[in-house]
This record gives sequence, C-alpha cells and structure tokens, in this order.
Amino acid sequence: MTPFVPHQSPPPDEAGVPGRPERRRRVIRRRFLTAVIIVLLIGIPAGYLVISANQSRDSGKDKERKYSATGLTAGWPSKVQRRLYDVPIPRYSDDVAHYETNNWKTSRLYVQFLTSNEGLDKFLDKIGTNGDTLADQDIAIRPRDRRIVGWDFSESGSWSGLTHEQKDPKPSLDVVVDRSDPDHPMVYVVSTATP
Repeated sequence: MTPFVPHQSPPPDEAGVPGRPERRRRVIRRRFLTAVIIVLLIGIPAGYLVISANQSRDSGKDKERKYSATGLTAGWPSKVQRRLYDVPIPRYSDDVAHYETNNWKTSRLYVQFLTSNEGLDKFLDKIGTNGDTLADQDIAIRPRDRRIVGWDFSESGSWSGLTHEQKDPKPSLDVVVDRSDPDHPMVYVVSTATP
C-alpha cells in the first residue's frame, strides 16, 4: 500500500513554469537588473579607461613641457635620479642645478654644484675614483653635452677633468672641475646610462 501524498501547487508568481506567462512586474524587474548589470560590467570599465587616458595624456604633456625646456633647473635632482645616475652630490653643496634627457638609446643627467675641497674628495671617492685622476686642462664633457645645458668652458681658468667609465648597467661619468676659487670648486657632471 502506497501512502497518500497530497499534490502541492507551485506559488502563483513562480516564473519558468511551462505554459504560464511571466507577470509584468517580474519582467520589468528582470530587465532592470539586466540593464544595471550591463552598465556595471561595461560602463564602469569604460569610464575608468577614459579617465585613465586623460590623466596619462596630461602627464605626458607635463613631462613634455618639463623636458622640452633647454637648460638647467635650479635645485637638487631627486634621490632616485642621483642613485640611478650615480651622482652623489655632497651635503652642503650650493648652486645645485640639473637637467635630464632620455631617449630609447641613452639617458643623461647633467648636474652642476659648488662644493668644498672636502666635498669634492668625497664625491670622487663615492664614484670610485680620487683627485689624482683629475687631469689639468682636461675638458672631459663633450661639446654636444655642453651646448645642451649651456656650459661654457672656453674661458681661461683652472680646469681639470676626468672620464669615469663603469661596466653596464652602471653609468659612465664625465666630470669637469673649475678651481677658479681654490676653496670652493665648481663641479660639472654628465652621467650617461645606456639601458
């Protein structure tokens, strides 16, 4: 003998039952949810891309303005620049200015600073050389690099310089020192990095 089980009918608003049309309210709610999901999945990423593209374009314009100007910018290069280009400017240096150029082949950092004799010795020591390697009247910075930042070493003076080559990926440095003031040498550096 089989037990008697009463037949239960589905709830009156249940969708998906064959032969029963969806209620208008449910159709509207389903379409609204579909539209919201489409906006969330497509609209938000698209909006983010537009905002990101505008920020990138503005950033590029700022960099273009910054680097299209020729000549030095007064102030210290960032710590990252000094580390990447291996230009350890001594503390308490004065008249510090810099300029950076980049292209697909090479990157250069141009730096000048006024320091003491002790500061010059510390600088040379930190780049891996010493004052004995400075050659009198040696203008180690090439004319092309001098023109880019407006350095003029044509006047007679107490010039000395050196080129400090390093193995890649370390940059090579061209250094010129002006000892017109024997106690406060002016140092000019071009650091060239090839990625």
